[in-house]
Amino acid sequence: MDENLRTIAEVMEEDLRLYNVVRFYFNHGRRIIKRNLLLSEAQAFCGSPESSSKSATSAAARRTTDRMGPWFNGYEEVKSSRVRRRK
Repeated sequence: MDENLRTIAEVMEEDLRLYNVVRFYFNHGRRIIKRNLLLSEAQAFCGSPESSSKSATSAAARRTTDRMGPWFNGYEEVKSSRVRRRK
């Protein structure tokens, strides 16, 4: 296979990977809050100031912090290749 074609295939494969956004709580473990996002979507979601108890200002985020304590959002690659993106 041509070296350039392999590089394109690798890039396309990376673009098709899916990610879950996970909320990590200091005292209460973790939970998935968004599923099957593209990397750019997961990064945008987690890059928001509303993605951490330290910087979030919305009423919903403050309620979560009051109920659960400190938290932040991160993302992880979906392990299963059978997962399909929801629209």
